[in-house]
Amino acid sequence: MALMITDECINCDVCEPVCPNKAIYQGEMIFEINPSLCTECVGHFNEPQCVAICPVDCIPLNPDHLETREQLLQKYQTLTQEK
Repeated sequence: MALMITDECINCDVCEPVCPNKAIYQGEMIFEINPSLCTECVGHFNEPQCVAICPVDCIPLNPDHLETREQLLQKYQTLTQEK
């Protein structure tokens, strides 16, 4: 699954720089996550870095983008090949 940022976000800007895939960006009101770039840090870290650093716990799994660990790893491999 990709992650998402809920409206509890306080725009503290700590999540954006820790995202290894550059999936987090400033949206119109709050930070947002591009699900096509989010791998939940699979391939980079053992846990999602944005979730680990978020001070208000506003980054849950996105139920609209269900992916297995294997799919996330494949996405990671595709993204890192493009760089």
